Amino acid sequence: MRKISTVKELTEIKQAFTDKRQNSQNIRVIVGMGTCGISAGATPVWETIRDAAEKAGMDNVSVLPAGCIGMCTYEPIVEVKEPGKQTVTYIHVDAKKAAEIFEKHIKGGNPIPEYTIGGSMSGLEDIDFYKKQKRVALRNCGVVNPEDITEYIYKDGYFGLAKVLLEMTPAEVIDLVKASGLRGRGGAGFSTGMKWSFAAPNQADQKYIICNADEGDPGAFMDRAVLEGDPHAVLEAMAIGGYAIGATKGFIYVRAEYPVAVQRLNIAIAQAKELGLLGEKLLGTDFNFDIEIRLGAGAFVCGEETALIASIEGYRGMSRNKPPFPANKGLWGKPTCINNVETLANVAQIILNGAEWFKGFGTEKSPGTKVFALGGKINNTGLVEVPMGTTLREVIYDIGGGCPGGKKFKAVQTGGPSGGCITTENLDTPIDFDNLVAIGSMMGSGGMIVMDEDNCMIDIARFFLDFTVDESCGKCTPCREGTKRMHEILDRITSGEGSEEDLTTLKDLAENIKSTSLCGLGQTAPNPVLSTMNHFEDEYIAHVKDKKCPAGVCKSLINYEISMKCRGCTLCSRSCPAQAISGKVKEQHTIDQSTCLKCGICMNVCKFDAIIKK
Repeated sequence: MRKISTVKELTEIKQAFTDKRQNSQNIRVIVGMGTCGISAGATPVWETIRDAAEKAGMDNVSVLPAGCIGMCTYEPIVEVKEPGKQTVTYIHVDAKKAAEIFEKHIKGGNPIPEYTIGGSMSGLEDIDFYKKQKRVALRNCGVVNPEDITEYIYKDGYFGLAKVLLEMTPAEVIDLVKASGLRGRGGAGFSTGMKWSFAAPNQADQKYIICNADEGDPGAFMDRAVLEGDPHAVLEAMAIGGYAIGATKGFIYVRAEYPVAVQRLNIAIAQAKELGLLGEKLLGTDFNFDIEIRLGAGAFVCGEETALIASIEGYRGMSRNKPPFPANKGLWGKPTCINNVETLANVAQIILNGAEWFKGFGTEKSPGTKVFALGGKINNTGLVEVPMGTTLREVIYDIGGGCPGGKKFKAVQTGGPSGGCITTENLDTPIDFDNLVAIGSMMGSGGMIVMDEDNCMIDIARFFLDFTVDESCGKCTPCREGTKRMHEILDRITSGEGSEEDLTTLKDLAENIKSTSLCGLGQTAPNPVLSTMNHFEDEYIAHVKDKKCPAGVCKSLINYEISMKCRGCTLCSRSCPAQAISGKVKEQHTIDQSTCLKCGICMNVCKFDAIIKK
């Protein structure tokens, strides 16, 4: 491909692809090849259909990879798009089903309803999972081939950059982003335009734009999905941001545990350079901008700006005191702006559609949409993008389908290890940055973990605190030592050795760590503990006073007993790994509590519901 130097040439590429798509009678087969799809077995599915098409000599069949379409619970997903016909979406596809889909549908023209969602042949927009969603950051994920830049250009890709370079001054770009009200989607919710305005006036021989793709929250995978499904959206936005603040160099700091994202970013950067959309004299202007990838080792603390900068510089990722802020003195002492993946994924659309368009959905103080990774005890796990102001109830029940097995909803944790749990009394809270803080949680990067009646909230708090203890950089004493002491107390409580005095100490420690830690990791680490103590005080009391775990999760506080329903079939004793169950055939068995591992296998295998967990 030759380098593009004018908007006309960019438009010609789009028009050529449009004509090809409209005039083509080709069948397009889209296979979800994000990490979720690949881990579910999408690669052999893709290979099966590709090989079958080649063997049959069907040159009119294009088998294309795409990112995550959002419905992770249904992976692997295959979409068959035939000209003039309704797209058919197949779910839970394996190699055997893929072969059948090719023979019956792609080759034979007869779709297979039983492999679709509920046997429906309607479009995805008619599925409950999508009805209340608004896709902006995820607009191209699962739709375009992320390894083909022309598909991105076909979807108006790089036209935002062209508009900025040829029609707007840097100050006008910043004013537009400010006017849109776009707030950082990485957790803090700070105004993106305001952040850019802080860096723009600073004079330096070099400035930097950094994309923070070090997504570290347990259960969060929003940024990964964007990088895998629509990498050019991030590259274009970084170039726009670079123009706005006067930066000519960008870095994408991405965790090494995201190999698919890294691979597609490398492909996208190479393609953009080949077309002259990265590098020198972009679109025939005097603006130069290049991007490099830096791999992180998966340190949660590197989600904090100054720790991330230290890591890129080659040092251990540790936070430093602010000021100076990165906008004044950041990477290698130069003015630097850091935005996360989802924030950047909105930028080009704001440039093309305007501030009022972006403010047309969402809330007054939190315009636009937010992507959530919906997981835990929920029927429809996956990626959800909804307008700010959508209620938690709508996300969990209307989109997520509620808890599996008819279990009762108990709480949802937003904000990961930095957030807090939200209970049924606040399910009708409209989701935005300020509302979540007001009810004791936070937006965070967008993880949303649902818990049902079988979850012990103290065990949940211990899980998140265990994570932050491991991820603390160790620089400041409150975080380094305080979180360990809190974790020790939670260990005592869940093992039946806690006291009421421990609850007082736990709360005092949490408040002190919040107010004295150096960075956001330490300041927010106690949130899951304080939140669960506030909403589920009765569970803490039960653990320390009654020595019982109401949810039956904490092994030290539960016993398995065999009731009179036992028929003496011996299945439980034969299955017990500790040989703790004894008894004669056709007689009631007993469990030796001194050797019982509390594994629950006996309860799982019993056919007579004779095993009771107390």
